[in-house]
Amino acid sequence: MSEKLVPSKDLLLRIRTAFLAHGYDAMSMVTLAKACGFTRRSLYNYFGNKEEAFRALIRFDNIEFLRAGMAAGDAVRREGGSALDIITAILDTRFGFARRLLNDSPHAVEMNAEAFRRCRDIIIDVAMHLHNQLELLLLDLQRDGLLRINPDVKPHDLARMLADGGRAINQALPPVESKDFAARYRAITQAILYGAAEARAPGAKRVARR
Repeated sequence: MSEKLVPSKDLLLRIRTAFLAHGYDAMSMVTLAKACGFTRRSLYNYFGNKEEAFRALIRFDNIEFLRAGMAAGDAVRREGGSALDIITAILDTRFGFARRLLNDSPHAVEMNAEAFRRCRDIIIDVAMHLHNQLELLLLDLQRDGLLRINPDVKPHDLARMLADGGRAINQALPPVESKDFAARYRAITQAILYGAAEARAPGAKRVARR
């Protein structure tokens, strides 16, 4: 059995465009090849079927969006941004870019479902990388005095909560509009980092508002 060729970035971007335009179920190797400017035979040099092409795309996008997200956070940090600014930029790029692409597709629901159905292992692997990088970032921000993590909170757990929060925005119902993603990532990051309510003991007197 001959080894498959490694797809270029350009080919993977064409595959992304094709799946967003046609969806998964309606896609065939003939349609995919035509959309990519290949013959079907040529495309088989890279992928054995459309699922292999789809998985390659999901792997590429997840890795690329993670890299771009961390780079966006670094850029905000160099400009003197706060911890909230930095983490919002990371989430808005890591999760927001993909969701904005999906929002422009008539096959958004199908593509989202197929990604979790066929590429769960890839998504989990990249998610673990994000958790680890966020943990290192939080420790770095604390060393630089941009953040003070509460003694009873482990940096690893805080990183996981932030990543979970960003992922939750992407799966929110009703779906978030593309123009609102940045504000939603910022709001959930602020709530996780700094809290949104104060705990009160059961039966405590309520302070009357004037």
